[in-house]
Amino acid sequence: MATKQSKKVNPHHQQDILENPEEIAERLNRGEAFLKKNSKVLGGVLIAAIILIGGILFFQFNTQNQNKAAQAEMFQAVYYYEQDSVEFALKGDGINSGFLTIVDEYPRTDAANLAHFYIGSIYLSERKFDEAISELEQFSADDYLIQAQAYSLIGDAYLELGNNDQAISFFKKATSYEPNKFFTPKYLSKLAIAYEEAGQIENAIDAYGEIEEKYFESYEYSAARKHKARLEGLAAQ
Repeated sequence: MATKQSKKVNPHHQQDILENPEEIAERLNRGEAFLKKNSKVLGGVLIAAIILIGGILFFQFNTQNQNKAAQAEMFQAVYYYEQDSVEFALKGDGINSGFLTIVDEYPRTDAANLAHFYIGSIYLSERKFDEAISELEQFSADDYLIQAQAYSLIGDAYLELGNNDQAISFFKKATSYEPNKFFTPKYLSKLAIAYEEAGQIENAIDAYGEIEEKYFESYEYSAARKHKARLEGLAAQ
């Protein structure tokens, strides 16, 4: 089989090009002719690239600026939330913006993303379960604490609506998202309750059993042992 060899440039020829003005002029003319021949195509590609790059840079810069402004405006809403002044937290106080304004005026920012979590938790406390689910499902985070909490709150809303299957699904997401000894036992307890509501006694026993086995130092441990024994008694009948 013939082997394709790369073409080597003669160093003497390179030197001739550098020292020969006529050779340089000829090459420049060929380059100019190519540009003229393909000017429409090259121009279109160049303009499109400039527009695309410019758009990306503007979006990043604008989003960063919007996020700073949104975070500054959201400070008071978070304060109201922590003080249980949920009406002011949601709608503002006439001077400071509420969470609803943040998500409306500053979409695609980190502040708006977090505002969806706050709004969803407020709606859940007001028993507006469908609205709570809608808001919480728009929230996402890499933080192992708050994302799992969002899944758990969605599970709470579905459980209140009587949708046990969806409640189980979201409680399972909460328990499997970065498991830890501080919050996972609580999510497992909720999962066990949802299983029992759905008539899945063995699965409920397993959920309580996981607390008993893995999280014996948790606050939920004693209750998990008690409910596990109760369900095992029911299952034996």
